[in-house]
Amino acid sequence: MTMNTTRSACSAACLLAAVAIPLGAFETPTTAGSAPSGSSVISALWTDRGDVTSLDLLSGIGGKEHQPAGNFTFVKDEKEGTSPKFEVVDAQGVRWKAKLGEESKAEVAATRLVWAAGYFTDEDYYVARLHVDKMPKLSRGQQYVTEDGVVLGVRLERSVKGQKKTGNWSWFKNPYVGTRELNGLKVMMALINNWDLKEINNAVYSEKEGGVHYVVSDLGASFGETGNTITRSKSDPGDYSGTKFIQKVTKDHVDFYMDSRPFVLSAIDIPNYYTRTHMQDVVKSIPVEDARWLGQRLQLLSDEQLRDCFRGAGYSVGEVEEYTSVVRQRIKALSDL
Repeated sequence: MTMNTTRSACSAACLLAAVAIPLGAFETPTTAGSAPSGSSVISALWTDRGDVTSLDLLSGIGGKEHQPAGNFTFVKDEKEGTSPKFEVVDAQGVRWKAKLGEESKAEVAATRLVWAAGYFTDEDYYVARLHVDKMPKLSRGQQYVTEDGVVLGVRLERSVKGQKKTGNWSWFKNPYVGTRELNGLKVMMALINNWDLKEINNAVYSEKEGGVHYVVSDLGASFGETGNTITRSKSDPGDYSGTKFIQKVTKDHVDFYMDSRPFVLSAIDIPNYYTRTHMQDVVKSIPVEDARWLGQRLQLLSDEQLRDCFRGAGYSVGEVEEYTSVVRQRIKALSDL
């Protein structure tokens, strides 16, 4: 048998194996453990924000008092994840995790909108120019640092005192499966075009005051186009406005567009192929009434509040208007179901 024949046989065998293995076979077991039953389960995932029209989406979750300001000092480099990151501490002793690159704006806007819908998120802020004392050369992202040590285009995630990450949770195996609130969160992922729905991006936090919060802790792969490694994008208003939202509606259920399946040839990496393919199922077969419920809640937000989501994330005037228009159209589509 020649080398080329051997390679062809191997590729065919790998592809046949990929087809034969059921979806979810490579899903990492969740480390979240069990959540309490009853209403406390929902309170760990979602909360009623009360008068939604009064929410300050320009300042964000922590309000004006938590806005990053003053002097920052470098603490350490971070080498996890796809985006460059490092930690800093401010003059008050609060620690912040800085993220650089194309996710920095999208993640801030996404957290504001997801939080407004009633879900728990990280406390993120966008800083166009961050002055950092004792700034070394970074292992990643040095292109975002000026010669005089100013870091450009930074997402700062505030460290919450007493909060501790205790595990990750799966979209398909968690205490909320079948609830209106989890289905609403799935719809939110479709609404913002968050295509990176890996379990590792879902965190369980234990809180200082007791209890836990279930959070989508990385929303950076949003507001672009879903797709494979070549076609997908982040933080691209043109791509975002050019994508479709609702794929199919039946009497009882609605499917949303979410394209995350890799090229068939990449099925040689079977775990990754199925993890990425399985992500598409997150936004399928959503009960119509649950999708409508989310749309009706988001409909309470004014256009000015929607603009503030993107203003607070550092987008230009034109980008703010384009994003706001598309988000408003998607909210209306949900409400009209």
